Amino acid sequence: MLNLLPAGRMRKVFPWLANVSLYSTLYAGGDLVHQRVTRRHGAEIDWRRTRNVALVAFCFHGNWNYFWLRALERRFPGRSISMVLSKVALDQSFSSPLAISVFYTGMSLLEGKEDIFEAWRERFFNTYKSGLMYWPFMQFMNFLLVPPFLRTVFMGCSAFVWSAFLCFSQQSGDGTAAMALDWIISPEKRIISHSTNEEK
Repeated sequence: MLNLLPAGRMRKVFPWLANVSLYSTLYAGGDLVHQRVTRRHGAEIDWRRTRNVALVAFCFHGNWNYFWLRALERRFPGRSISMVLSKVALDQSFSSPLAISVFYTGMSLLEGKEDIFEAWRERFFNTYKSGLMYWPFMQFMNFLLVPPFLRTVFMGCSAFVWSAFLCFSQQSGDGTAAMALDWIISPEKRIISHSTNEEK
């Protein structure tokens, strides 16, 4: 019976599952892009790492954003500039720091790190500052133009790029956009960072 329902109907029948699953898939896709760029030709993909990224995104990020965005819409309904700016400000001051923290600590936990807060201590502040150059604009567009039932999907699409940056920051970077851009335009640094990761 369910297979006979059109895609649009399925999204309305199962909005949570559709939104959260897509969000997790896009997050995992961001990790795969990061791995493809950072690994040498012929090297195998670390599927366990991709699984961990998807698991963190499914268990927290997708679920959190699905309910968080709906709570914001109930508290600040509509698309007036004042309401949109209120939602963006609250999202960036509360939700964004929480999401970054859960990513770093969650990944460290799943990877069996002895100190699960080490990556968070070293990269959180830089990552948060980098996010302020990206997420306020994306969320402004989200709250202004996207209907509420698709906002988690829009965030997932936006997070595709962001997750690749987070994965780079956790593995090779320091959470700054400047280091990520420098790494992209400097091929010799890719070899150095790859060799360093292999030694670890």
